[in-house]
Amino acid sequence: MKLIHALALALGFTAVAKAAPQPNIVFFFADDQTSSSLGCYGHPLAQTPHLDRLAKQGTRFSNAHVSQAICWVSRTTILSGLVGRSFGTAAEPDRATPESVRELYSDLLRANGYRTGFFGKWHAKMPRGFQPADHFDVYQPVGRNPFYKRQPDGSLRHETEVIVDHGIEFIKNQPKGKPFAMNMWFNACHAEDSDRRPGIGHFPWPRAMDGMYESDEIAPPRLNDPEIFNSQPDFLKTSITRERFFWRWNTDEKYRTNMRAYLRMVSGIDNAIGRFLKALEEAGLAENTIIVYSADNGFFMGNRGFAGKWSHYEDALRVPLIICDPRVPTKQRGQVTDASALNLDFPATFLDWAGVKIPERYQGRSLKPVLFGQKQSIRDTLFGVYCGGTKPGMRSVRKGDWKLIKYDVLNGQVRETQLFNLKTNPHEFIAEHRKNQPDLTNLAKNPKYDLKQKEMEALLASEMKRLDDPFRLWDQDKD
Repeated sequence: MKLIHALALALGFTAVAKAAPQPNIVFFFADDQTSSSLGCYGHPLAQTPHLDRLAKQGTRFSNAHVSQAICWVSRTTILSGLVGRSFGTAAEPDRATPESVRELYSDLLRANGYRTGFFGKWHAKMPRGFQPADHFDVYQPVGRNPFYKRQPDGSLRHETEVIVDHGIEFIKNQPKGKPFAMNMWFNACHAEDSDRRPGIGHFPWPRAMDGMYESDEIAPPRLNDPEIFNSQPDFLKTSITRERFFWRWNTDEKYRTNMRAYLRMVSGIDNAIGRFLKALEEAGLAENTIIVYSADNGFFMGNRGFAGKWSHYEDALRVPLIICDPRVPTKQRGQVTDASALNLDFPATFLDWAGVKIPERYQGRSLKPVLFGQKQSIRDTLFGVYCGGTKPGMRSVRKGDWKLIKYDVLNGQVRETQLFNLKTNPHEFIAEHRKNQPDLTNLAKNPKYDLKQKEMEALLASEMKRLDDPFRLWDQDKD
């Protein structure tokens, strides 16, 4: 036998190791959820034991953001691998062009042996005539309005539970030996905008969560000083973010009632995920299944006197991101990383896991090296864009501790710049709240930081060009 082996080596033959099986990928995606609403991210009340366990067994990102804090753009970014100003046009910047979504990441996975499924909230602005069902093996949209779905037996079931029901059915029908990639995109924790009754009217929760948080003391918003609101740009003070504050948070009683309801929605998601994880174990699929949890954008939760998102503050752009990959080395499990990550990176990561070539047009990067401890970070710059308040809208860029936000809205009536050092001013205060801390404010008008502002301005312009942003701001070169 040794002679045969030696002869094989002499002739140039080498043993080929058996290829590792492609991993299954499960992507849970919440709506309107700031990272601080989960137990593993430090919320003092939130009961999220299943997500907390995934974080302890996987990787929790403390610095994950979206490139645009609005539902349909965030979703289309993930499906297409492009930021909003790249997949759209100047005339319709939030609607994807046919070319940009001709082939979704799910199509690439399917072409490489995966069975794909989508269950839940779609809400992506696709080209007219686009059929989502053509891009998945199994496609079952589940919306809100109402959150409670009538079942064949006449009972009502919350959309969160229905979505996971579909996911469990999907794995029960999974062919043996074939990898799968499944999306379960929840409508929770989005409010029911058409029903403004505080509590179960505005934030309907799965009834299994009845009574949770009822006796808990609900602390007021951390950033509820009226001066914080008063210091905001005037157009933000009259925007939809302020309007919806009066729907949800404008009295102490309404705030406490709605916050308890919101947390029940969060726990409802966690409970449903726990049910799915149990089914995955029972099916014998857990050891080769990667679990991803994130959200389409952050949420103000009453901070700054605002509701919703629609801005470039950290409250709106920062999201939870938990990735539990059972294949990573033991020493990497349970890690908390401050590596910058964008929702733009998700489709590249999914393809990398599957061993599929990442298209050159994709603007994100795979997070896999961070998970396996091969790199500390895959990007040093975070780009943000939003077209609210008329075009060009808002843009932001962040690098390290520094963040620049620019507003070019209302047909040129508002043109403002904000510069923050997030290390010294993590809450992005604008007005000077403490006389002994003069840097706790917007530094854009401070001559001391002129060079830093110019550096960040140049970085923003560079990112806008690199990502094919069709607009230019008032003080940028028009190419």
